[in-house]
Amino acid sequence: MGYIVKVQKVERPTNRSFYLNLPAVLAEALNIQKGEQLQWSIEDKNTLVLSRLNPQKPRRLRLNP
Repeated sequence: MGYIVKVQKVERPTNRSFYLNLPAVLAEALNIQKGEQLQWSIEDKNTLVLSRLNPQKPRRLRLNP
């Protein structure tokens, strides 16, 4: 399952930018905080990878007996 987003383009007299929105449900599931720094990497022409600059420790999952 995935989440579809649209690319937004903003053109200003001094610059132009492209924006992608991160759905709130994903940000909450990943515990992404306002102001947190993330980095885009290009894997190939069809794949972008978003990574934290300061990785969090993985959560330990409890297994039900």
